[in-house]
Amino acid sequence: MTAPKFKVKKGDTVIVITGKDSGKKGKITEVLQKKGKVYVSGVNIVKRHTKGTQKLPQGGILEKELPIDVSNVMYYCNKCKAAVRVGKLVKDSGDRVRICKKCGTELDK
Repeated sequence: MTAPKFKVKKGDTVIVITGKDSGKKGKITEVLQKKGKVYVSGVNIVKRHTKGTQKLPQGGILEKELPIDVSNVMYYCNKCKAAVRVGKLVKDSGDRVRICKKCGTELDK
């Protein structure tokens, strides 16, 4: 099985469309291509109870960010102020750029 192609990439602003964090916006910090998941800042935060170690002698309850499935996020267009689908456009020079399907704005600058 090959890894799926994503419409979003690291650094994109996305909005969560389903799940407990539905409606939250954040930037993609990491992409897990083979697993089909992305890390979004401020989304899917969980609490982990950890025992004290040499690295962290205090231990306690730590907040940790977990990945979210890529199908649960959509690109957030700043011009449209909404979640939008991403399309591809081939320019005359042969370059491929991502565009907003709603307003036609180029997403790759």
